[in-house]
Amino acid sequence: MTELATSTTYATKTLLSTNSGGAQTWKAAGVCSTSAKKVVTGSTSGKCKLTVTIASYRGYAARSATKTLAVNAPITTGTAAGCTSTYKFVDMSSAPGAGSQYAKPKVSASCSGGTFTVTGIPIFGPMEGPVPPQEAFGDPVYNNLLDTCKGHTGYNGDYHYHAILAINSCYLDETIIGYANDGFPIYSNPGYTYVSGYKMTGNPKSNSWDAYTYQTGGTNTLDECNGRTDNNGNYRYYITELFPYIIGCYKGTPATQVGKAAAPMQMSAVTKSSAYFCEI
Repeated sequence: MTELATSTTYATKTLLSTNSGGAQTWKAAGVCSTSAKKVVTGSTSGKCKLTVTIASYRGYAARSATKTLAVNAPITTGTAAGCTSTYKFVDMSSAPGAGSQYAKPKVSASCSGGTFTVTGIPIFGPMEGPVPPQEAFGDPVYNNLLDTCKGHTGYNGDYHYHAILAINSCYLDETIIGYANDGFPIYSNPGYTYVSGYKMTGNPKSNSWDAYTYQTGGTNTLDECNGRTDNNGNYRYYITELFPYIIGCYKGTPATQVGKAAAPMQMSAVTKSSAYFCEI
C-alpha cells in the first residue's frame, strides 16, 4: 500500500510485512493518528508519517522504520472490457516532482482485452551492450556504471534501470513496482527478505550471464527467474540485492518491445528469450 484514503481506518498489519513476531509500537504524525493496532486518517488530504518500532524476537533483532504516505480522497477505480480485474490508478497530481526544470511525474494505465499497459521508465536486464569491448555484455552493477538510482542513460538519451533499490521508505510493505513483459508483477523486497539463488562463479566484467550460476538455496531463495509463487498461487518477481537484481528469466511467455529506444513501447507477439526488460 502506497497511498491512504481520507476518513478511513487501516489495520497496522496491512501496512507492515514482516517475518518477525516482535511487539510493534506505532506512532503517527500529520493527517493521521494511531489507536491500538489501527491507523486512522483525517478528512483532509495531506501526508501521514508513520514510525514503527519492532522489538527483538527470537533470531530477529529490534529495528524501526519510518514511512510517509500520501492521504487523498479515495482513488478512482476503473475496468475495461475483457479485463478480469479492477485496477486502481494512482493519482500523482499533487506530487512535488523533481523541480521546475523537470516535467511533473505522471502515471497512466489502460486495459484492453487481456493486455494491461502502463507508462514509466523501462527496466533492462543485468547486462550491458557490446561496448566497450573489455566490458562487452558485462554486469553494469559490478562495473559501477550506474547512478545512485541504479540506472543510467542509453545511446539515445533514454534513461533506464538495471536494478532497483529497496530503500527505507519502501521497507514496511511489499509493493508492485512494475510489470514484466510476460505480464507477471515485479515486487519490492522489504529488507531483502528474499534472496537471489545466483552465485558468482566467474568474472562478470564481461558476459555477465557466463559469470553467475544458479544454485538452490533455503526457503527464502527465489527461483531461477528471480521470483516465487505466493500463498494464493500467484507468481511474482522480486527485486534482489544481488544478480540478477530483477529478472533472471521469464516465467511466462513475454511479448517483445519493438521500435526505437525512448519511444512509446510497442509490443509484438513475437518473443525472444534474450529480452530481459519491462516497464514500470
